[in-house]
Formats: sequence, C-alpha cells, structure tokens
Amino acid sequence: MTVTVVGIGGSVRPDSQSERVLHAALAGAREAGAKVHAITGSSLVMPFYDPQLTERTDNALELVDALRSADGVILASPGYHGTISGLIKNALDYAEDLRGDERPYLDGRAVGCIGIAYGWQATVTTLQALRSVVHALRGWPTPLGGAVNSAETQFEAGGECADEKVANVLRTIGHQVVDFANRA
Repeated sequence: MTVTVVGIGGSVRPDSQSERVLHAALAGAREAGAKVHAITGSSLVMPFYDPQLTERTDNALELVDALRSADGVILASPGYHGTISGLIKNALDYAEDLRGDERPYLDGRAVGCIGIAYGWQATVTTLQALRSVVHALRGWPTPLGGAVNSAETQFEAGGECADEKVANVLRTIGHQVVDFANRA
C-alpha cells in the first residue's frame, strides 16, 4: 500500500520560506515511499470556518477531501506574533468537517509539525501551538518537530537548504510520518 501524506503550509505569499520548508519535509516523505499532496499559498485562502454553513469553496473541499484520504499530514506554519498564522489555523479548523467520519478529524494519523519564524521565540511557540492543535484534532505529533529560525536558515525554491542539520531534521519528520502510517 502506498502511503499518502498531505502537506499544509505556507502563507499567501507564493514560494514563502514556510512553503519551502514544507516542501523539504514532503521530500523526506517522498524518499520514504509516500505519495505527497501539498496544499499551500492561494489554495489555503478560504472563508473563515463556520460550522453552521454547509456550502464550501473549491479550496475548502480540496482540503477536506485531502485530509480525509491522508494517511499522514505535515504542517508548516509561519510564526506570526508568537503563534500559528491565521491562514493555517483556519485551514485546520476545516478538519471539523471530518467530525462525522469513521476516522474523525486527524484520528490515528501521524502529523509532522514545523514552526518557521524570524527568531527563536516565535519559532518554538509556533511549533508548540501546532502540536497542541494536532492533539485537539486527535492526531499524533511525530516525536521530532521542526523549529526553523529564518533569521539563520534560508531555503531555495525547491526546498533545498544549505544547513545540513536543518535539512536532516525536515527529512526525518517526513520519514517519521510515513513510518508511522505504515505501522498503523
């Protein structure tokens, strides 16, 4: 069975550092044999989640369908004012549409979490916030999380990173998501 890993991350700015970081982690999942699906940038632009509304935009439907079929997930959020960006949090709120599924929310799925910010404080608090949201959605954060300080580490357009230690952490997160999914 081929594992499917969905990556959610980035900002509304195309090819942002957080989107590049997500692609680096997804490359690790691909190396481990997964099929990957990235939802980034403008694909994350959706109305504020409202559980009382049943109509969904095409972007929202793509996101919910991708999460429904995912064996694992990788999240990469920029740190805005010490926490997850509103864009990423809103996307995760749409997981509420999975509440009635046989496998609700992110139940039983490994979720790699990566916080990216300009400075260590926001980087670490963003990672911590992602892990808390994943727990609330019944997901299992991978043992290794990523804290990427963009003041010190830059990524190229394809997700390549000159800092081999950071690159290895991100690849390992991708591998851990796939390894867990294969055991489930």
